[in-house]
Amino acid sequence: MKLQSQLSIAFTSLLLVIMAVVWYVIYSLILNLLIQDEQRQLEQTGELLVDILNEQYSSPQNIQQFYSVLQDQDLQLLLYDRNQDRVLFSSMSSRVVQGFNDNNDISNPSETIWDFGNEKYVTSRILFLPETSGLEMILLTPVDDLREVQQSFFFRLFLVFLIGLTAAALLAHYFTKRLVTPLSQLKRQLKKIEKRQFDDIKHIEATGEIKEVAESVYEMANELQRYMNSQQTFFQNASHELKTPLMTIQGYAEGIKDGIFDEKETERGLQVMVTEVNRLKGIINEMILLAKLDTELNIYEPTKIDGREIVEKIADRALPLVNEKGITLHHKVENNIQIFADEEKLLRALLNVVFNGIRHANTQVAIYVSNKNGITTITIEDDGAGISEELAPNVFHRFVKGKDGETGLGLSIARAIIEHSHGKIAVDKSELGGAKFIITLPEK
Repeated sequence: MKLQSQLSIAFTSLLLVIMAVVWYVIYSLILNLLIQDEQRQLEQTGELLVDILNEQYSSPQNIQQFYSVLQDQDLQLLLYDRNQDRVLFSSMSSRVVQGFNDNNDISNPSETIWDFGNEKYVTSRILFLPETSGLEMILLTPVDDLREVQQSFFFRLFLVFLIGLTAAALLAHYFTKRLVTPLSQLKRQLKKIEKRQFDDIKHIEATGEIKEVAESVYEMANELQRYMNSQQTFFQNASHELKTPLMTIQGYAEGIKDGIFDEKETERGLQVMVTEVNRLKGIINEMILLAKLDTELNIYEPTKIDGREIVEKIADRALPLVNEKGITLHHKVENNIQIFADEEKLLRALLNVVFNGIRHANTQVAIYVSNKNGITTITIEDDGAGISEELAPNVFHRFVKGKDGETGLGLSIARAIIEHSHGKIAVDKSELGGAKFIITLPEK
């Protein structure tokens, strides 16, 4: 069963249960309300009659005229003498009066509902003054008359509930359709993502949480597309980077095997083969490291690192390359800076960035470390040619390298390590004229 049908049935069923409970409560209470209202009306009528009778027919001589007046009222009533415990007069037949006597305690004023056969009667008692006379008028109304009113009220109530239920069911269907339609459209977009039809993905019209989910799906699709494109580019670049040294090695190996090189050329070929093997080994090791960084999160063992100490280690390891290039390495670190990361891997990431700056610098490379609001910022910049606008968006992708680049994996490794340390890395133009890498890391 579709979600829309399930929601419509659920909402309609819930409303039906609520309306049924309300109907039952109202239906149960209405009879009691009608009985109470009838008793009040009987009491008002009886009090009016008693007042008139007390004023005009108070003498014993007028007792027959008194009974005649009661008989003409077209009311079901009894004139009861409590002192003698007997009915003096009744507008109903003697059989009915006897039935009331047999089935009910007429002398009990708290008994307001009397039984007669299969019928019930609502009663109301009114005393004649003075109370010592013990005379009281008892007026009666059949409960069946009230039930007819109850049934009429129930029929109208049923019509109202039926109309309300129909309207509610239509509204439930309308709103569930509005709720489910975006989900159905989103499902179709997910199918397109599953089939990798990224160019056919369309935005859906939705609100609230569904809109947020849809936006997350679009972001996921864009990220997945970017990832797949980067993976495709990675494999293309990887095959190219691996094929070049392999072809060189193969060419020299076949030439040496076939004896087409002289002794000097053979020695030179062997040297080239060793160099290419080392280069090939370096590429493979960095590819393996990248794979581990992406998949094996347990290889990260974060600890508290002193900012000044790690920069000094960078300077020590970069010193041979700095001397070889004939440039100057400046570094400045604020006091008491703590970084929470895997020291060995963070050192590897920072060295990759620093070595990249040294290779492209003309005269100097600078490292600045500062802290603000619990965020440590490491800035590494050089005075080289900088990074072109075309290369800048992809500089952290794998096998993307500029002039004098080596494997094209150093900055990718740096980004992977920094992101796993809950940090960020970005590239910008330096005031020195070259590239400026900005790394932000939390203290904890």
